[in-house]
Parts: sequence; C-alpha cells; structure tokens
Amino acid sequence: MRTTATASAKGSRGKSKASNHISRSSKAGLQFPVGRIARFLKVGRYSDRISAGAPVFLSAVLEYLAAEVLELSGDAAKDSKKHRIGPREIELAVRNDEELSKLLERVTIPSAGVTPISINFLSLKAMKKGTKRLALDRNNSRAF
Repeated sequence: MRTTATASAKGSRGKSKASNHISRSSKAGLQFPVGRIARFLKVGRYSDRISAGAPVFLSAVLEYLAAEVLELSGDAAKDSKKHRIGPREIELAVRNDEELSKLLERVTIPSAGVTPISINFLSLKAMKKGTKRLALDRNNSRAF
C-alpha cells in the first residue's frame, strides 16, 4: 500500500484537511470586501468598538449605491450612443436622479462638464414674464 504524499508530518494517515475559508463577503452574498471595510472602520477610529454586522451592512449599502449609479450611467451612455461610461455619463445619471442628486449635491466629478438645464423646469408663467422683459429690454435698448 502506498501512503499519500499529503500526509502531515506528525504521522497521521490520509490527507491533511484543507481549511475551507469562506470570506464574510461571500457569506453575505456581496461583491464588496467586508474585511477591508472592517479594517478601515477600525483604523479610522470612528468608534472604540465596532460590531460584527456593521461592516457587512456598510458593504451592502456601498454595493447598492455603486450598482444604482452604474445602472443609471449605463442608461445615460446608451442614450448618448456611447459604448463606454465616462465621467460625463456618471454626472448626467446622478444629476437626473432626484435622490442621488440630493445625496451627492456637494460632489464635483472631474471632467464631467455641466448639467444642461431643461426648459421643462421653467413654468409657463415664468417664461411669459421673461419674454415681456426681453421685449422691454429691446425697446429701451438697455441691458439688465
């Protein structure tokens, strides 16, 4: 009989047991790294103690936000007939979504340009006042 080459050095018989390490991300069914976020929470000294569920929850929230922005920016890229998502598409996606726009209102995305203003936001009353003022400006030939 032959012994297996994977027998441990202590003389036990058979194969050594391989550790079946399962990450916390895979346990939670997430793609974002739970362990890394836990480390950032500890190193950042946000609190003396951090529960076991806090990094899992934070990972899930970050993954959801990333998926939401990715989906909306992908739609924006399709609308502009682009095959690649760039900063401009992310900017348009975030600014056109009410909740994301409120969440990221103070965020500046580099190389994204400005968001175009739609006429739909202006009321009909404001447009009428604006045209009267424009007509007055032309008649008086004064610039306001």
